[in-house]
Amino acid sequence: MASLGAVSPAVAPRDALARARVRAALVPDLLIEARRVVNTVIAGWHGRRKRGIGENFWQFRPYVDGEAIARIDWRRSARDDHTYVRDREWEAAHTVWLWADPSASMLYQSKTASVSKESRALVLALALAELLSRSGERIAWPGLTDPFSARNGAERLAAQMMHAVHLPTRPDLSTMKRFSDVVLISDFLDPVEETREWLDVLATRGVRAHLIEISDPAEEEFPYSGRTEFQDPETGTKLTAGRAETLREDYRNLYTARREELSAWARKLGWSYTVNHTDKLASDALVRVHLAMSQGGR
Repeated sequence: MASLGAVSPAVAPRDALARARVRAALVPDLLIEARRVVNTVIAGWHGRRKRGIGENFWQFRPYVDGEAIARIDWRRSARDDHTYVRDREWEAAHTVWLWADPSASMLYQSKTASVSKESRALVLALALAELLSRSGERIAWPGLTDPFSARNGAERLAAQMMHAVHLPTRPDLSTMKRFSDVVLISDFLDPVEETREWLDVLATRGVRAHLIEISDPAEEEFPYSGRTEFQDPETGTKLTAGRAETLREDYRNLYTARREELSAWARKLGWSYTVNHTDKLASDALVRVHLAMSQGGR
């Protein structure tokens, strides 16, 4: 997505195959990092489970007249004078779509950040895939995979990304069904009107969205002064400022206004909006998104 004043150290590779090779080299390490992040939050993570048809034991309960005799657990019933039925667990799985912005502006990493925006976005997406898969949910990536359910969901998703030559910068969201969730991870630096137009289809279809904005600290602080050359990572367009510090206040106002407008619109729809800085912990965003998904979006 287009950069709003973000400074790029170099123009992003324009060849799709070159980008794919770079991504493929990063993914294994990012999967390891995602699992490390998961281990820090897994204790508080839970799926939506209740009694029903499934494979896992749920509970013993008293037998009720009219139920099938085959459901009685005779071993448990033999312990006292009551007859018990062995209930199994039903997993109320639904589809959660995951997407991390693959556009060139996500490659940016300032000196004060430990990772690039792209790396942070992919770690969060893979960490969510790991957690959701363990909870029995179906996961999918628009433009890359159909919904699937598997305990090794993050690994399967990583394998798909490693072999994908091209990941769409704005995938088609119109195939998502009502009552599903979608987690969109990006810097959201495009004009708000364009982002809203892209996401409007989710609101009309009753899909609940969770937006995670990835921000490099330099993009917020604008710590530049003196003669500075800025370069758009999407187009390569350059802008030279004689005294960059004179742009700081206007830039910060625009940057903050964009975030406030987009987040207010998202929350009005009942969606969640989370900001994660690349000099902070990835687990912070993971916990916030989990809370939002558990509470119905707000």
